[in-house]
Amino acid sequence: MVDTIGIAGKMCDWEHVETIKFAEEALKKTSLTASIYIATAAAESTPKDIEKAFKRVGLNKYIKGYFCKQNTGLTKPAPEFYLAIIKTLSANPSSVTMVGDNFEKDILPCHKLGFNTVWLTSEQNKEVPEGVRMIANLSELCS
Repeated sequence: MVDTIGIAGKMCDWEHVETIKFAEEALKKTSLTASIYIATAAAESTPKDIEKAFKRVGLNKYIKGYFCKQNTGLTKPAPEFYLAIIKTLSANPSSVTMVGDNFEKDILPCHKLGFNTVWLTSEQNKEVPEGVRMIANLSELCS
């Protein structure tokens, strides 16, 4: 989802919501072989609110669940936030992939915890830790 800077309140209540380019294609392909969950810093929203925003653009059908402050008691980028997700899913960090567009909040903490990480970014010359995959758009995710 496109997180429009300057718009306050819950995304599900915004007048206009939109997806990141190639999001549906990537989610559709990925959902065939993996379970997809959303981990968001949305502090005011409940999991139902987040699902409602995804439903507005037709992406909710690919998502198994939503993690946010309301159901974890924690927020990004705290490592405990991501560890709570791993615990809830009964998963090993090395079996989980975090795809995110914020290096400091999504990629770095998850990489340090042993997740597979994919950074969605237009930056091309940024040095990243070994093992962090960089993609320019979501169509690259499944290639």
